[in-house]
Amino acid sequence: MITAERAVGAEDRVSPKRWFAVVAVAVGTFSVVTAEQLPVGLLTSIGHALGVSEGTAGLMVTVPGLVASATAPLLPVLIGRLDRRLVLLALITLMVAANVLSFAAPNFPVLVVSRFLVGISIGGFWSLAAGLAVRMVPERYVPRATTIAFGGATAANVLGVPAGTLIGGLTDWRIAFLSLAGLGLAVVAALVLLLPPLPATEPVRLRALPEQFRNPVVRTGVLATGLLVGGHMAAFTFISPILQNVSGIGEKAVGPLLLAFGAAGIVGTFVTGALAGRRVRTAIITVSLALAAILALFPWPAAPCTAAWRC
Repeated sequence: MITAERAVGAEDRVSPKRWFAVVAVAVGTFSVVTAEQLPVGLLTSIGHALGVSEGTAGLMVTVPGLVASATAPLLPVLIGRLDRRLVLLALITLMVAANVLSFAAPNFPVLVVSRFLVGISIGGFWSLAAGLAVRMVPERYVPRATTIAFGGATAANVLGVPAGTLIGGLTDWRIAFLSLAGLGLAVVAALVLLLPPLPATEPVRLRALPEQFRNPVVRTGVLATGLLVGGHMAAFTFISPILQNVSGIGEKAVGPLLLAFGAAGIVGTFVTGALAGRRVRTAIITVSLALAAILALFPWPAAPCTAAWRC
């Protein structure tokens, strides 16, 4: 009996290398979310440098978002039985190349092309990330590993975007993209060293995608998510020029405000999570009404509305 118990305990143990691999995935999540939202805090300076309006510059956020929404459901079908480790490495490498292209972009059309590539990387990464933690650790550790892996997204909102905005404000917007490319290279190196092979278990069939929408709960969830995220991003994309041109906030103050925005998001995640655990319907309605009210008031006053927005 003792021998059997010891054997089971040994099987349940997770090596430090595996936990480091989970952390590497978390840093990958951090870099991908930062890449998606990085132009938000740099919109005004990029528009001035490349001679386009702030509205046109907003395509740097819109294009990757649309591309990611198309890539996420299609990539699992296209990659078939390819090793997920190789696909993940390719996607992060693509993100690195796209940010280097953003750094070197001589004009706005080239910059939009680089953002198109970022969208492919984002959508592909999210389509694979959800299943990584499940396959890297035993079942009892899956919740912890998933929390760590997806914690990178929260960290990106709290630190990634404000840091990129600060780097761009202190140096140049191109340096912010180059810095993110450097972080991406470090993630690729870490994943090469730490991530185990992840062969495909069951290939996703194309016909399985429309079948999901026959479920009314899935349809409602997709619609609600699309409206909420779409409304949020439509306004958040232009938060920097709005704060500067409407609220009179200085360019150097945008970074600290975005830091407050991200920190408030951590509070909102815990509060909303607790409410959703008891009453999902009430949580969704409350969040929707609160977001609508905050966006109606924004940007007067700017700082409280910015923090409340993220909560």
